Amino acid sequence: MAKKGSGGGIAEIVKTLVYAVLIALFVRSFFYEPFNIPSASMVPTLLIGDYLFVSKFSYGYSRYSLPFGLPLIQGRLFYRTPTRGDVVVFKLPCEFPLLSADEAADQRTRCDTSVDYIKRIIGLPGDTIQMKQGRLYIDDKMVPRAATEDCRDPDDPRSAMAQHYIETLPNGVQHCIIQYGDAGILDNTEPFHIPPGHFFMMGDNRDNSADSRDPGSGVGYVPAENLVGRAQFIFFSTNGYADWWQVWRWPFTVRYDRLLTAIR
Repeated sequence: MAKKGSGGGIAEIVKTLVYAVLIALFVRSFFYEPFNIPSASMVPTLLIGDYLFVSKFSYGYSRYSLPFGLPLIQGRLFYRTPTRGDVVVFKLPCEFPLLSADEAADQRTRCDTSVDYIKRIIGLPGDTIQMKQGRLYIDDKMVPRAATEDCRDPDDPRSAMAQHYIETLPNGVQHCIIQYGDAGILDNTEPFHIPPGHFFMMGDNRDNSADSRDPGSGVGYVPAENLVGRAQFIFFSTNGYADWWQVWRWPFTVRYDRLLTAIR
């Protein structure tokens, strides 16, 4: 029996690694991609240290479905319209509709369109969105909210100072929001008129979210092309109370109650 040389064994290993990378890229581009949460803008729905899967097929595919945003797809293929209340990942548009043309141009020079944001879709094309004294209005109708004690973040002592609500959107979608008052900078706005093919995004942490309400955030009205996918479920979560080398503490930092939970 002929014996394979070491060169042949190395070639097989390289070929296997190449296949594995290609399969991983295919899955990430067209099915599911993992993301982690680095900020508190979606508290209490998503906590810092949550790791989640985003379905890339929920709204069809655009250039932002591909690695590095390669411009191989024009517009969206197999487009399906998002539902109000969906939690979505999108590429920062770097649009500043509330600023003057000169101010917007200046802001774009410092804005990074490769950044991934995650927010909740509140406004659909054609909607009028406004905040009045901390209350959300869609097409001049106040969105109902009910006080609750079920939306606290157990890892954040400041959570006890916040007001917690269940908000019910016009299509019946219910989700938790928190507010530290009804008189913040983003709690009173001018009306936002959502243009065709765009969406209005807001964080569930209403007083701590750079979103479509914030004139300097670059979120503005998010084009359908910029949608990366819908956040589906949390597959891992850690409160971050242990350093990477403190292996013995790792089991005590896992938020076991959040593992494999659907995102709503």
